[in-house]
Amino acid sequence: MPKGKGNAIAQNRKASHDYFIEETFEAGMVLQGTEIKSIRAKRVNLKDSFATIRKGEVFLHNMHISPYEQGNRYNHEPTRTRKLLLHRKEIDRLIGATQQEGYSLVPLKVYIKNGVAKVLLGLGKGKKKYDKRQVLKEKQMKRDIDRALKERY
Repeated sequence: MPKGKGNAIAQNRKASHDYFIEETFEAGMVLQGTEIKSIRAKRVNLKDSFATIRKGEVFLHNMHISPYEQGNRYNHEPTRTRKLLLHRKEIDRLIGATQQEGYSLVPLKVYIKNGVAKVLLGLGKGKKKYDKRQVLKEKQMKRDIDRALKERY
């Protein structure tokens, strides 16, 4: 069961469609004051976001956090690059994994844990078009079987 399942603020539903998620990592985010207020108000979008590793640090790109309503001049830029906080061992493992062909870091969900905003990162291998079709066929067959069993009993 992935971490932070219960109180998800935003989820990247397309990630499981586009990637085989092999491993997940929980990371903290370096945020500004108005960003955490917008996150608590559930004004976050993970649609086109991705994570990269530069100089031994992990950064989250294109995560959209809407400007806070009462933020006035102290408001933040909605899609700025945000630093993620991970343990050194985790970062080293991610560096090794992302250097392999086809692997990338995908944010899966944003949630609040003990008053702190966290992001669940998934180490994913990109799916090909035929993989996506195969997964859809399997889901449809499972649905048909469940429907048939439900009608029987």
